[in-house]
Amino acid sequence: MTGSPRFGGISSTLAIAIGAALLGFAGGWAWQATGAGREATQKIVHDYILDHPEILPEAMQRMQQRELAARLAPLRGTLENPYPGAVLGNPSGTVTLVEFSDYACPYCRMSVPEVEALIAANKDLKVVMREEAVLSPQSEDAARMALAAADQGKYAAFHKAMFGHDHLSPETIAEAARAAGLDLEKAKAAIAAGKYDSEIRNNIRLADAIGFGGTPAWVIGEDAYSGAQNAATLADSVARARKAKQ
Repeated sequence: MTGSPRFGGISSTLAIAIGAALLGFAGGWAWQATGAGREATQKIVHDYILDHPEILPEAMQRMQQRELAARLAPLRGTLENPYPGAVLGNPSGTVTLVEFSDYACPYCRMSVPEVEALIAANKDLKVVMREEAVLSPQSEDAARMALAAADQGKYAAFHKAMFGHDHLSPETIAEAARAAGLDLEKAKAAIAAGKYDSEIRNNIRLADAIGFGGTPAWVIGEDAYSGAQNAATLADSVARARKAKQ
């Protein structure tokens, strides 16, 4: 499923709410006026909204951006601080893209070449991978193995090998681990000890706190997207995030 940028989209209910808010503002603005003066001001705003309904989606987008910024602000440090080794691109990059991913998600698999293209075009890009693991029991198994791969410095190799399979199963997880060159005994011991369980739970909590309802999901600077996105959309957000740091 392809999501809309910055949680875009506007419902008729929300449009009405925004219109009411604008009219309410007009009422407050004209509070000191009396009688015909107040009514005239309210009518001007009312008529302007009716004549220019295109302002409602823009107002909605701005409201959503403010709400999103408020949700992201207290999470930023945790969100952009990866599990050690669970990074694609430049680990020391100055621009950070956060991706919430699930190895059972076909749209996450479809996004792999888009992310690779983004990394190739942006040498300063660090992609922080958040293993969310919500779609199947095997999702958790694959996420644990991915984090074990991160411990062994082989996250990117496992990630690519795992998404090279068109389905998720104990067999494909083991095949991807072998293809990435993991020490399987060491990885299985860490998994059995529950080393990665809290990281996966924390990723799910982060996604919920932001308002994501599925995978893939993305945070880049002040932008957030839910669903598969094309490289151009993500590239635009990377450029905005880079500019904001300058």
